[in-house]
Amino acid sequence: MAGKDLGVVVDSRLNMRQHGVYIIQPTGLHPLVVYCEMNVTDGGWTVIQRNRYNTAITWAESWSTYKYGFGDVQSDYWLGTEYIYQIAKQKVYQAKFVIWDATNATKFADYNFFGLEEESRGYLLRLGSYTGTAGDAMTSASSSTAHDNMKFSAKDLDQDTSTGNCASTNGGGWWYSACYSVRLNVKGGLTWGSLCSRNCKASLILIKPASFC
Repeated sequence: MAGKDLGVVVDSRLNMRQHGVYIIQPTGLHPLVVYCEMNVTDGGWTVIQRNRYNTAITWAESWSTYKYGFGDVQSDYWLGTEYIYQIAKQKVYQAKFVIWDATNATKFADYNFFGLEEESRGYLLRLGSYTGTAGDAMTSASSSTAHDNMKFSAKDLDQDTSTGNCASTNGGGWWYSACYSVRLNVKGGLTWGSLCSRNCKASLILIKPASFC
């Protein structure tokens, strides 16, 4: 991590001022290496996913690989479903999905709540209300393609609502239903609702503690 801003933060968010690589330690968990994004909407975001259409990562990984994460924290990567769960349970969290569409324009989808349930409950995804410019592709799609309230699926652990295996057929682990309106954990073919279907340029998923008036 030479040349990167490296800090030690307890409880995952405090004292981050510059974007870059940090070591955080959520309560009850060992230290984690994460990337903190300070250049997007007031900063303080933990990057849990980063992907580009020309990524070197296949994303077609097993449940256990998704659980503990893979990739390069300074490039394309998945933080780890277990670690995302452990971070998000510390406080009330919000999420921001950043999508670069087919023209490379930047769009946002903000959800005022983000949470996962524990592994025994399939890392089921909970999202709050949407605001943004990308369109609400995660919660407002039809029941067969929405991702809110869905369990996480990987190629070797099918927890979707389809008669088939969405993760195996469509590639990459995700909160599949039957099957998707959003597909970000995949090599090529990134999709966000009607904004960009299989031709999004890149994606970024960010979380941080929610702020309330």
